[in-house]
Amino acid sequence: MVRETGSKKFDSTIEVAVKLGVDPRKADQMIRGTVSLPHGTGKTARVIVFATGPAADAARAAGADEVGGDELIEKVAAGWVDFDSAVSTPELMGKVGRLGKVLGPRNLMPNPKTGTVTPDVAKAVNDIKGGKIEFRIDKQSNLHFIIAWMRSRD
Repeated sequence: MVRETGSKKFDSTIEVAVKLGVDPRKADQMIRGTVSLPHGTGKTARVIVFATGPAADAARAAGADEVGGDELIEKVAAGWVDFDSAVSTPELMGKVGRLGKVLGPRNLMPNPKTGTVTPDVAKAVNDIKGGKIEFRIDKQSNLHFIIAWMRSRD
């Protein structure tokens, strides 16, 4: 239906916005999670991984765009946020937690609830690159996320 009614000459996104009847100020009514889209989002995610040793090697092999420990933490602390998702090993979360002022407002902070703080960083990178998206309600109880991209016809 969207393809037949669209007349744009550029690639567009199909987004979903759902108004939910919950109060996001109450912890038991906070809706947050992840979902893997079967055909991805149409966009390749840029993923960084905070890891050292064998976990860093596994992240590089999985296709992470940037991998590092203290040097990557310093780079992000200086204001570099040219990525879509961040993954961390539990061992480095003590240091990564200090990046809250930089990563928090952009919703880029690794979180165990969404699977971005894990010892298996290779699986997390593959999931994110494969089309896993995060969702959460905003202050007005709305749930927003992109479900697809539509390419224009030539």
